[in-house]
Parts: sequence; C-alpha cells; structure tokens
Amino acid sequence: MIIGVPKEIKNNEFRVGMTPGGAREFVASGHSVLVEKRAGEGSSFADDEYVAAGAELVDTAEEVFARADMIVKVKEPQAVEIDRLRAGQILYTYLHLAPDLAQTQGLIKSGAVCIAYETVELPNRSLPLLAPMSEVAGRMAAQVGATYLQKPFGGRGVLMGGVPGTYPAKVVVLGGGVVGTNAAYVAMGMGADVSIMDINLDRLRYLDEIWGNRIRTVYSSTHNVEQAVYAADLVIGAVLLPGAKCPYLVTKDMLPKMKRGSVVVDVSVDQGGCIETTHATTHADPVYFVDEVLHYGVANMPGAVPNTSTLALTNATLRYGLAIANKGWKQAVADDAALAKGVNVLDGKITYKPVADAHGMNYTPLEKLA
Repeated sequence: MIIGVPKEIKNNEFRVGMTPGGAREFVASGHSVLVEKRAGEGSSFADDEYVAAGAELVDTAEEVFARADMIVKVKEPQAVEIDRLRAGQILYTYLHLAPDLAQTQGLIKSGAVCIAYETVELPNRSLPLLAPMSEVAGRMAAQVGATYLQKPFGGRGVLMGGVPGTYPAKVVVLGGGVVGTNAAYVAMGMGADVSIMDINLDRLRYLDEIWGNRIRTVYSSTHNVEQAVYAADLVIGAVLLPGAKCPYLVTKDMLPKMKRGSVVVDVSVDQGGCIETTHATTHADPVYFVDEVLHYGVANMPGAVPNTSTLALTNATLRYGLAIANKGWKQAVADDAALAKGVNVLDGKITYKPVADAHGMNYTPLEKLA
C-alpha cells in the first residue's frame, strides 16, 4: 500500500501524521511512504530523517493525495484537502464530524473511506487514539488558564497557587475523563483550589481515592454547576460524548453571574463545546470576551506543543494504521471491533450513528457496506 503524509494546513497546526520512526515501521512491513517536503518540520522532524527511514519526499500535497492509497493526517481535512480525496481512498485522521456539517457533506461526496481517530473505541469504552491528545489538551488547559488569568492577558489578575496570606485561584473542571483528570492534576500541582465535576459517581469515587482531600469531587447537577461556576476564577470544559455533540453545561444566561475577568477554557470545542458561548478559535487569535468573561476555544490545543503531541499521538495510531495497511481496511475492521467504530463515512454514507443524529442525516450500519 502507498501511504501519504501531507503537511498539515490548519491554522497554526504544527503536528504531523507520522514520525520518521513510524515511516520506518510501514516501510519494514513492505509499504511505500510518501511524505510532503517539510511536513515534519513543525514537530522538529527533518526531511532527512524521513529519507533515512525509507520514505520518499514529494514536492506537493497534490502529489501525496494523487498517489497514496491511504492518507494519514492529524487534523480534519480542510476544504482544499477534501476536494483532493477520491472514492475508495482511505483517510485516517481526527474528523470531529458532529459539529461540522460542511466537512461531513464533503466527505460523503468524496466517496472516501473515512476513519476517525476519535471514535475508535475499546470494549471498556476507552478511546485509545483520542486519549493521548486529551492528556496533552487537559494539561495545557490548566497552563493556558493560568496565563489568561493574568491581568495583561485580560484575566482577573489571580495567581493559580496564590501566596501565603492570599487565596489560590478557584478552578472548576467540568468532566472527570481523561481531559478533566489531566487538567485537575496540573491545576492541583500549581496550588489551585480545584473542584472536578462529573455525573459518574464511580469516576468521582476513583478520583477521590487517588487524590483525597487535595481536590473536591462534586456531582454535576445543574444547581451544583451553577454554584461552582459563579465562584470560579477558571472553568475548564472537559465533557466528551464519543463522536457526538456536547451538551451545554454552562449556558449564556449564566455568564453575567460569573466573576468579571474569569476565564473559560473549553477543551470540548472540537465537539461543539460544553459552554454555550464558546466557539472555535485559533492559536493566532485564541480568545474573546462575552459578558466580561474571557473565552479560550482553540480547537487544536495540542498543536502548540507539536513535538510532544506528535510523538504521543503516533505511539497510539501506528498500530491501527499498520493493521489497515497490512490487511486492507475491510479485513482490519472485520478483525477489530474497536477500529470498526472508527469508520465514520464510507461509500458516500454515514456509518457512525452519533454523527448522523447530529446532522439529522441517514445512518447506514457499517456491516451493510463492508
């Protein structure tokens, strides 16, 4: 199989879909790897490293898309990339289709086999290809929140850990999954007063067992969320429904009651956000204010630390990518129910129900097509 790795073109996206080490694994398995020149530069991987691994460098993304049987990326394809896809070609990347009708329609039209990292799901309901970036984004959320709480950046002027004789920042984390746990971990390490909220009592018990009274675990009822958010200096949105649009836990009506200069960092923005007033932003223009509350909604947070992020991501994606290349996608998904859940669009039809439901479109079970 010919594997293509184009340079990412989303705003300030510096990650790359495959490391030189990953290219070496594909080549060792008998495949050809095409890498667009300078694709790895943003992640500190030089072209020479890909050549040494056995990959072929090509001049343009057009050539990558034209020659490759499978495209391996990081972020969802941009409009110009969707236009380059062809029927039967495999696209293996993050898609986040539920809040993105235009992309969904484009991929349906392409006829490509679209496999989304974020919906590959193990029997225990964990998401092995989303987890690494959730870890990065969660840890970054606390760091970003600490930065924007500083007055020169628009925040209240509160230090996360305070100093003796003062109160630390009050941080509320909405969601106790991978993102929320990592956000709470870093915020706690900074010395903040951290509360983490979830509707899963077993998860709250687990967090209480590992951290004890170093954080507060709070059931995520409407009343409790309101009271916590009104008192918070920093709110981190960390809600995830796999492949589906997030519910709003913080509504626009709640914002006027929040502290002036408080900060919200909505990591859930990829799936529509759990804060109603959040919309996707970029690293070039990351924040805006609503009712004097600072909003940070960068949709590709891990792209700011691309070396760490690329290594963490490809550690997880390589195994499944090799299975697709070695067996062909049909046999690979037949052999692995977790990977089968990653198939979102196939032969011009939506094969992942939460995406179909989000857009009010027809759903076709994968087994009817594969």
